[in-house]
Amino acid sequence: MDDTGGTSGDGARTTAANCVAFVGATGGAGTTRCTLEVAAALAADGADVGVFDAAFATQGLAAHVEGQIAPDLTALLTDEADAPLSDGLTTLDVAVPGRVAVCPAFAPFERFARAKTPDAARRLETRLTAAAERFDHVLVDVPPIAANQAIAAVNAADRAVVVAPGTTRGADAVQRMRTRLTHVGAEADLVVATRGTFEGADCEVPESGVVEPDGVPACLDDGGAFAGAIVELAAAAVGRDVSDAFDGGGLLSSVERYVN
Repeated sequence: MDDTGGTSGDGARTTAANCVAFVGATGGAGTTRCTLEVAAALAADGADVGVFDAAFATQGLAAHVEGQIAPDLTALLTDEADAPLSDGLTTLDVAVPGRVAVCPAFAPFERFARAKTPDAARRLETRLTAAAERFDHVLVDVPPIAANQAIAAVNAADRAVVVAPGTTRGADAVQRMRTRLTHVGAEADLVVATRGTFEGADCEVPESGVVEPDGVPACLDDGGAFAGAIVELAAAAVGRDVSDAFDGGGLLSSVERYVN
């Protein structure tokens, strides 16, 4: 395995990955958290997972990366557009058979503004497409659809998962996000409610009790309802049953309806 993607046991490159966009219906929905938890669950099952931060304004993924972030994703789309993708990847320190390699956004306003231009958005789509050929799964943390890079992310993705707080406000935001996705030629393949639920949600992710960035991902140490919800979300979003990695033979019945 090199630092840009996955290989099979005999050294052959794996087939193209599923690229999934986790789209926040509103701010504070828990989109970054869901993206990282699902990535960890997939890696616990042995997958090589790439996580990309298209939420340039909030830059939430950077809080989970130790040390210097250079180049970040915005630099790979602007000043260092010719640099290899591997230059921007950091492997998270999680004890799993697979790997979670993240490409965060961590930039001054001037650069992340340039990273939102149409040309940079096209580069993002190209970067994600290339990553999907190298990783087993590519997950993208996407802000509400209101900027070029968010549109590029959903265009590059095979599926769009809308994440919303489990409140009336969250349910209303989902309807608005469905409309926006339709306007850019996409659709909501899955709706996730966090910290509560609402009618129409396909999956529910409860509170985990872990709120500090250095405690995330928490699903690997949970073993309870939170981990079970992440296992179900991974199956629904990616189509991969990871329950065996969580000593979860009993979880299989709850996720098999999502797995082909």
